[in-house]
Amino acid sequence: MSQEGLVFKMSCPDAVGIVARMTGLVAARGLNLAEVHTYSDVATKWFFARLRIEATGNGEETALLERDFSHFAAEARAEWSLRRLGHPQRVVVLASKETHCVTDLLWRRKFGELPVEIPLIISNHRACEELAAAEGVPFLHVPMQAENRDAAFREIARHCTAAQASAVVMARFMQILPAWFCAQFHGCVINIHHSFLPAFAGADPYRQAFERGVKLIGATCHYATEELDAGPIIDQEVVRVEHFHELGDLRRLGRDCERLALARGVRYHVEDRVLIHGSKTIVFRD
Repeated sequence: MSQEGLVFKMSCPDAVGIVARMTGLVAARGLNLAEVHTYSDVATKWFFARLRIEATGNGEETALLERDFSHFAAEARAEWSLRRLGHPQRVVVLASKETHCVTDLLWRRKFGELPVEIPLIISNHRACEELAAAEGVPFLHVPMQAENRDAAFREIARHCTAAQASAVVMARFMQILPAWFCAQFHGCVINIHHSFLPAFAGADPYRQAFERGVKLIGATCHYATEELDAGPIIDQEVVRVEHFHELGDLRRLGRDCERLALARGVRYHVEDRVLIHGSKTIVFRD
């Protein structure tokens, strides 16, 4: 369901009275709080918040509230953002040979379960080309070999920037990102890894899990960083493995986990429900 209004999120050193001051700014402008999520991390003494504010759409009203929050955030030494809801965020999808995650994202977008626009699908293979055409989404094929990897990623980065993407989603895009790409799109690149991280990082995790005889497998949606499969985790999904399951069964079961974890992770991100703090995330689920 689409939501109107504004969403404010922030993180800062914890202190007495932050919630009262923050919500008081909204009340002082005569606005209503539709959602309030806060969390204080005792171990790190850090505070996190997300507010959904019912607003009229008046530009002056938003500007005044933004000014209020700016002054407050400066005093609180906070990282913060204020965004208008009701306009889907733009997401560029990176794909490879596997199509199940791309298909799921397109389906959820089509039927309103995922509030995003997908202006472009980029892939180093053509497996998703017909799928993209059927959904009316532009498709860009960027071949990627060892000798042209950096040039290929710079082309991808240019197109992501041109598309004004607020997120870049690796929908089983089985390539290691360059450090400069991770830095350029820090906190905006979302990956789905087909294991319950930190277990079985790297290549072919289902085979690793099968050979180890695990009783649970899963998928992990996380922010991509320079360190492979080690970025802050947004969401995870698991499924039970029985003794009679073969490797193919693990791959089949795992694909369901991948679709669910990625869809939730992307939705949490575009709805501003995720705050990154070091190697962890705070996720204010709905």
